[in-house]
Amino acid sequence: MDEAGQRRPDLADPDSFAGVDELGARAHDESDDIDPDLDAPDAAYTVGGGSRGGIGGIGQLGDNLATGPVPDLLGAEEAELHELDDQGVEEPAQNPNGPQARRELMAVEAELNQRWPETKIEPSLARIQALVTLLGEPNRGYPVLHVAGTNGKGSVSRMIDALLTRMGLRVGRYTSPHLQLVTERIALDGHPISAARYVDLFRDVAPYVNMVDAASEDGVAMSKFEVLTGMAFAAFSDAPVEAAVIEAGMGGAWDATNVADADVAVITPIGLDHTEYLGPTAVDAAREKAGIIKPGSVAVIAEQDPDVLNVLLKRAVDVDAAVARAGSEFGVLEREVAVGGQMLKLQGLGGVYDQIFLPLHGAHQAANAALALASVEAFFGAGKERQLVLEAVREAFAEVENPGRLERVRAAPTVLLDAAHNPMGAQALATTVTDEFAFRRLVAVVAVMADKDARGILDALEPVVSDVVVTRNSAPRSMELEDLNELAISIFGEDRVLAEPDLETAVETAIGLVEQSDDPEEPLAGGGVLVTGSVVTAGEARTLFGKEPV
Repeated sequence: MDEAGQRRPDLADPDSFAGVDELGARAHDESDDIDPDLDAPDAAYTVGGGSRGGIGGIGQLGDNLATGPVPDLLGAEEAELHELDDQGVEEPAQNPNGPQARRELMAVEAELNQRWPETKIEPSLARIQALVTLLGEPNRGYPVLHVAGTNGKGSVSRMIDALLTRMGLRVGRYTSPHLQLVTERIALDGHPISAARYVDLFRDVAPYVNMVDAASEDGVAMSKFEVLTGMAFAAFSDAPVEAAVIEAGMGGAWDATNVADADVAVITPIGLDHTEYLGPTAVDAAREKAGIIKPGSVAVIAEQDPDVLNVLLKRAVDVDAAVARAGSEFGVLEREVAVGGQMLKLQGLGGVYDQIFLPLHGAHQAANAALALASVEAFFGAGKERQLVLEAVREAFAEVENPGRLERVRAAPTVLLDAAHNPMGAQALATTVTDEFAFRRLVAVVAVMADKDARGILDALEPVVSDVVVTRNSAPRSMELEDLNELAISIFGEDRVLAEPDLETAVETAIGLVEQSDDPEEPLAGGGVLVTGSVVTAGEARTLFGKEPV
């Protein structure tokens, strides 16, 4: 019962929402005891068009959210009326990513940022299940490939998207977090939705979100991630898509994306991350992530620690899911470093695929490619007698874009960005830099979130960089500069560490370091800067170098 003595809708009983005035339902109780630090605006979004940003959008518009003057719809007396507009001259179509759309996007984001962010969750599928039920279950209108794991989820999702698109399907892709602009999270036909479409989706689902919030018995409103997940499902249903590639946010079993029943469950390498929610060991994390493996699905599993693999295989047996494992049913047969990437020979479920050019660096990306290929083969039912068209596979991989993953944004000196935000990712990054690059001097610019294993990240980078410039990104969760500086000195030594108050200054300092030399005989060419430590750090650096959201 609510305060007026009326029966409240029950999240577990969708029929109880009947008769609720959706526009009058409570959206957010300002009296809730919410941690203000965790309700702070999305830093990557805020910087996505910052005042010094290269994409020339959000920051330059200022804080004025007014929609501007009302257009005069009355035409001149002598003007010929458009057949569909008896008010006057037909208005030109609004640019879906123009200033007006960006202003409205900012307003929507300001509202969504009042909700719990992805770093604060109440593990439950009740809220998201209630929302999709009210929306007519848009999560069930298309087959789903669900991607979970610790590292590589975004890369694998983009590769799967590219392959399915090249095979002739209309594909929706939902990933998180974003690098620069929140619209990156929901993609159709390989491209982020427009700002205007994002706003329309939010307005469409907002009344139903309000209904779910009002029905919450424990006072926990829907999180921002839960709302975005509902928006993505709705976007894919409206398109409509023929396949959806859904990346889990955190965990698996109780992740909001898990209201979708995947035809193919894709598990990338599992390690330690989000230990406060997933548990202190990789095995604990595996138990949660295994929850995306559903009855009758196909589980496509990357190479894992044996104990982790056992957890995943047990889940597959329990729900009678088929299994394909890297190193057994599929894998990388050969890889050779090439200009701009690598040449691969992959063993798929349906046979061997050779002469595959992948415009990404690192053995881990080759493994991701094999995982994506096997996942798409499983989706189409490929097997020993049924192989995907080789030329289509080659074309799809050759066109893969993966921003913020060892991405080069400047040539002289070379500046690379990588979103590695945990020790496993940092180790893969360090190995790739060692194996595939030959820098005379490499300086790292590092900004890490306070809740991440900063020591593990720095330990992984120490053998491959000459110096490190520590700094902060704009996120409230960014590790304090003094703390990161002390930690870096304990690992690198005082002579190899510099500290700068912001990312832009840190990048300038790092470039200056690689361009200077005390030895007049030493060539200045061959220096490099590596910007890493966080997805937010990589996204802000992309903006600094004038890169558009992808």
